[in-house]
Amino acid sequence: MFDPSRRKVVRGGLVLGALFLAGCQRHQKWTPLTQTELDGPPRVVPPPRPARPAPITQSPRGPSGIIARREWAGGAPNLSMINPMNGISRITVHHDGMPPVSLRSKGDAASRLEQIRRAHTGHDWADIGYHYIIDPQGRIWEGRPVKYQGAHVKDNNEHNLGVMMLGNFDEQRPTPDALETLDAFLADRMDAHRVPLSRIYTHQEINTTACPGRSLQAYMEATRSRSGRLATVMG
Repeated sequence: MFDPSRRKVVRGGLVLGALFLAGCQRHQKWTPLTQTELDGPPRVVPPPRPARPAPITQSPRGPSGIIARREWAGGAPNLSMINPMNGISRITVHHDGMPPVSLRSKGDAASRLEQIRRAHTGHDWADIGYHYIIDPQGRIWEGRPVKYQGAHVKDNNEHNLGVMMLGNFDEQRPTPDALETLDAFLADRMDAHRVPLSRIYTHQEINTTACPGRSLQAYMEATRSRSGRLATVMG
């Protein structure tokens, strides 16, 4: 589990659940409930784009404790279809939104990531859209290399670090291990790239989508609140 030396967080979590998205960006055939039926239309909060995003300060291998993409990815990014990141000024949190499955082992998570990568490249994307992925056991996986712009928030990928949690959090609850890792990892990346708490978003706060699911959305609202875990550790 990721545990940055400069930040420590305590365990905790929130609850909620029920819907289906196939991938964070698109719907498949079966959608039992709409977002409006569940909890009204999502908030759309387009973030401002600062002129000078913080440069990438991490080493080419990224922060410590990350599982390298060579351990799961069946192919390299298509560099002819990709743009440089040129600095990071915001971070967006997602879920995969696919039909829930049990992901217990490292192999299970690796197979799921390759499935997502193939789906993304099958839609003419350069690579998997996210830069980092957190599995239910709290492991962090390298996705698209962070020196390249992601493909995770339509029309808002510039300088935007994409962090995705494996699971469908309209139908599931994030595990305590995954939430602990998420808070610790966000705090570490905020510190590394000088990203303020006000620029930590969820997908639905930028685009009209149910992502990252009701459970994770509720947790993100709580952890960023004044007394929340992420706000406290960054304070």
